[in-house]
Amino acid sequence: MSKSIENLKSLRERIKKSTEERANLQHSKGKLSAIERINALLDSGSFSPILSHITPYGSTFDSQKIDQLGDGVIAGYGTINGRGVIVFAEDFTFMGGSMGVAHLNKISRAIELAVKMGLPVIGLYDSGGARIQEGVHSLTALGGVFYNNVMASGYIPQIAVIMGPCAGGACYSPALMDFIIMVEKVSYMFITGPKVVKSVIGEDKTPDELGGPTVHATKSGVATHIAKNDLEALQLVRKLLSYLPNNALLDPPFIQTNDPIDRVDAELNQFIPEDQRKPYDMKVLINRIFDKDTFFEVHKDFAQNAVVGFARLGGYSVGIIANQPKFLGGVLDIDSSDKISRFIRFCNAFNIPLFTFVDTPGYMPGTKQEYGGIIRHGAKVIYAYSEANVPKITIIVRKAYGGAYIAMCSRLLGADVVYAYPTAEIAVMGPEGAIEIIYKKEIEATPIEERQALIERLVKEYREKWANPYEAASKGHIDDIILPEETRSVLYKALLKLSKKKYEFYLKKKHGIIPT
Repeated sequence: MSKSIENLKSLRERIKKSTEERANLQHSKGKLSAIERINALLDSGSFSPILSHITPYGSTFDSQKIDQLGDGVIAGYGTINGRGVIVFAEDFTFMGGSMGVAHLNKISRAIELAVKMGLPVIGLYDSGGARIQEGVHSLTALGGVFYNNVMASGYIPQIAVIMGPCAGGACYSPALMDFIIMVEKVSYMFITGPKVVKSVIGEDKTPDELGGPTVHATKSGVATHIAKNDLEALQLVRKLLSYLPNNALLDPPFIQTNDPIDRVDAELNQFIPEDQRKPYDMKVLINRIFDKDTFFEVHKDFAQNAVVGFARLGGYSVGIIANQPKFLGGVLDIDSSDKISRFIRFCNAFNIPLFTFVDTPGYMPGTKQEYGGIIRHGAKVIYAYSEANVPKITIIVRKAYGGAYIAMCSRLLGADVVYAYPTAEIAVMGPEGAIEIIYKKEIEATPIEERQALIERLVKEYREKWANPYEAASKGHIDDIILPEETRSVLYKALLKLSKKKYEFYLKKKHGIIPT
């Protein structure tokens, strides 16, 4: 055996021993090591590394030290359920996973390769942030990662898993990706850490209180999912990818289903309450219409008055947007508008048909919403639906009032097909508010003791004459009024008819300007 062969084998043994020793540090914190995470994510034996012998930038570091090979990040190719992916995983056991120039250039290279190969990229983040010892050089290289995230956006799916700290400017790489999964108890994200926050504005917060998974899943909307541990997070990635194409030039994968497409669910005919003020769970309706056990919700803990997620219909991957009457009556507000518009744009980028279930009384009133910019945030939904050219199918389940009716993928926002249940109520506003305007003088002239009976009669007349699906259908705003029990088969037929939909923008321009 030649000396060079012996040297390489010896080097590999030393790397293996060092890796095992450092893995024990992660295990003591309830975390997997970087390579263990990659192996748990990918199909067994499919990983092939890139730039595995790269060392830290500059003369500050001793490049002969084995522990420095790879500069705190492992990256390479692999497969998930036989489909190619690019993955990189930060190694917290090397300098706290700090992002040096070589480390960041390696991540940039991984994203560039993903774009060239048309494959999803998955980042497993566990880093204390930019490496202080490398000064402005590390900050410059971090900018290169951001640039590559943006160049990849809308062409390949990008998934971030936060499996430890992610602080400072490092937060923006995950923020530029499509989905962010955070792990309970061990992960957090913030631009400014607790010590600085306390010294500058006097707030005393723990890392978890400032930027833990619950904060970002419920308040900021940064995290799309929370996992209990590393393994659950990686399983979420595998499941999420099953709904997505490798890139924007391909259709999502088809997965055969045993759920009959002509299945009739007679119980749905009684599911929607006739009382417009009575809530129900929209997720139950969704789960009973689409292929069994395929609904995969996104942002489930954020802006719960709206529901978004993926499912399958007859084996085809679809995107679902719905109002949720169970929370705030399904009203649209700032957070739900952001949640809906972002999901629409993602589905449109990756050729995923959109199904919209409407039951909303309108926009949330009040100074908090007006001062916070509900006008511009709500406009994002209108923009996203109008811009989307994938198949768009709308089902008006119950309330569809005013501007919110328009915004939730109405006919003139480009809906290809609009259906309504017999329970649908479509109007400029709710009957109660409408009759108080239309019949104001008559109501005021009626004795107080007779007023309530008059109001109830006028509301009933208004609802029967104007706020019903038959009036809208007679004017061409609705294609058909369907029974809830037949929703599954009706939607499947519509999806098949629209599967070959072609659309080209008639105006030549670089891009529109989405409201911010």
